[in-house]
Amino acid sequence: MTDKLVDWAIRLQSLAQAGLTYGKDNFDLERYQEIRDISAEMVAEKAGLSIEKVKNLFCNEVGYQTPKIGTRAAIFKDSKMLLVQESDGLWSIPGGWCEVNLSVKENVIKEIKEEAGIDITVEKLIAIHDSNKHYKGMYPYGISTVFFLCKPVGGSFKENDETIASGYFALDNLPELSEDKGSREQVEMCFKAYHDPYWQAEFE
Repeated sequence: MTDKLVDWAIRLQSLAQAGLTYGKDNFDLERYQEIRDISAEMVAEKAGLSIEKVKNLFCNEVGYQTPKIGTRAAIFKDSKMLLVQESDGLWSIPGGWCEVNLSVKENVIKEIKEEAGIDITVEKLIAIHDSNKHYKGMYPYGISTVFFLCKPVGGSFKENDETIASGYFALDNLPELSEDKGSREQVEMCFKAYHDPYWQAEFE
């Protein structure tokens, strides 16, 4: 199975979810559900996961399908960037999924407090990325990730349910990154934004 077939499966799932939302005829609804089930089987085959797990990830929403929104904070001190270490030992730009009751700015402030233990001010928008174009992992839905340039103003790291360590790193001395949550190119982009007072936000 090729990645192109996975793209088709994702598109079929989206169309089936819309049909289940707006369809009225019972026979049509049955057909939309069958299309959704087939698309989940295609993704399960590609990913080597159980159909039940794929359905929980892939077919767990109702309503018109839209991308998920995440936020990431590029936090610098002495020209080094803050990264957090997750339980698998890999490092990432701190951040996470947006809560439904928070703006993207409010969300990134909350996430950084939870993951890195520090308080920040949000200074600049760096980029809005279609993260499936950058992440190594395969996500069966669209993801828009909002990167902010931020400044630390207090607090300190405490090990928590999501992260086990944090540290500031120079670009030429990065630890092993979790590439299903961000890429080295995105880290490099954050360094460029930090050093460029006239940075223009990227968007895709």
